[in-house]
Amino acid sequence: MGLWKWTWASILLRLILIYFPHNLFNLSSRPELSTPLTSLRRLAEGYWLKQSSISPYAGSMYHGSPILLSLLGPVTVIRIEGLPPHVLCSLVFVIADFATAMLIRAIGHNLKAACSKKLNSLNLGKLVDNPDFLSAGDIAALVYLWNPFTIFTCVGSSTSPIENFFIILTLYGACKRLPPLAAFGWVVSSQVALYPAILIIPVIFLLGYGPDSPPRKLFLKKNLSKIKNDILSKQSAQPTYFSWTSVVLFFLWASIFASCVFILCGLYMKEYGGLQEMLQRTYGFMLTVEDLSPNIGVLWYFFAEVFDFFRNFFLIVFHVNILFMLLPLAIRLNHRPCFLAFVYIAISSILKSYPSVGDSALYLGLLSLFVNELADMQFSFFLFSGYVGVSLLSPVMHNLWIWRGTGNANFYFATAMAYACFQIVLVVESVNAILNHDRKIRKLCTTTT
Repeated sequence: MGLWKWTWASILLRLILIYFPHNLFNLSSRPELSTPLTSLRRLAEGYWLKQSSISPYAGSMYHGSPILLSLLGPVTVIRIEGLPPHVLCSLVFVIADFATAMLIRAIGHNLKAACSKKLNSLNLGKLVDNPDFLSAGDIAALVYLWNPFTIFTCVGSSTSPIENFFIILTLYGACKRLPPLAAFGWVVSSQVALYPAILIIPVIFLLGYGPDSPPRKLFLKKNLSKIKNDILSKQSAQPTYFSWTSVVLFFLWASIFASCVFILCGLYMKEYGGLQEMLQRTYGFMLTVEDLSPNIGVLWYFFAEVFDFFRNFFLIVFHVNILFMLLPLAIRLNHRPCFLAFVYIAISSILKSYPSVGDSALYLGLLSLFVNELADMQFSFFLFSGYVGVSLLSPVMHNLWIWRGTGNANFYFATAMAYACFQIVLVVESVNAILNHDRKIRKLCTTTT
């Protein structure tokens, strides 16, 4: 009951803030919340162009997906007497936040059930039965709902809640081993934001091996010791084999959904350049970093200063840098695919072209799923203070630079650099804490054997 009270309280808080005069001093214009890809104002402009029989990508305003244009475009033109025009769109974002939190909660319960089963098979059930073992799913749902980043992103008329919902839908479908649902979420999220395409690796691990568990070598060692002692029973630990059936079904459904999405997008853009125009104005816009307006990322300032002769080289370096990290992390964390998904999302939010705090809200919610494993993580207070400090300094430095004229771009970029550093420390320390937790389980398993 406490969970639902806090859940409804978070929804009520959002509804109150939506009706706040001037939308909390016009949060929709804040670069921390709204980017060229997630701005609802730009989406409304693109839909107006489409209604005027002009390409929605005409000019330099809209660069989002036709899917978002079809889903949210009609909502932006609906007017109800006595209500501000942004209210209906904000209600859609509130529903998306609630659905995302419930999916995160379901993923947490699924992880707990799988972890309990695996630890019991290793005679380590006392770790789960410990009264200090918290319900990670409930905590993660509340962390996501009450995270200030999530709340202000929802109220600030950003489309990030929709993107986050489809990403979590992908992980939920993979955790439940539902290939059609996982494929649908992955295709839509990748089409909307491109960067979630890298989640195909943790999705394959989830479908093949199942949710996060201790290292699989422990189960093999446990079985070998049982066999040597001739006391193998039906409840003994069994090694986890990779299930190719779910993975093949996932790729089959993903190819079907991807074909449908691109066909629909092609029909939507038939009169305005077709798929080529859409790919150039969406994916091309993301990869070439055409818009150098300030944001909380590090790419805008770098490419504003770099010589044009070296621009293509550094574009390749920044984007390939994400791909270089995928394989080593997948090899080391293949037994924890949900945590691997958190790491991938956090890395992409650091290096993506147009990040926002909505990306941080998503990976912080996923991080809370591992609250028990990360209990001994170092620098927790330092990271918390850093996130709070950057959140307060960023709007101050932006105001000094843009409005008061007493600062410059270096002031605002310094907060972006600090924010990136705190994110890097968070990823490194969380991975280290998870590996230390696995080492503790390995030692306990050795002593019980």
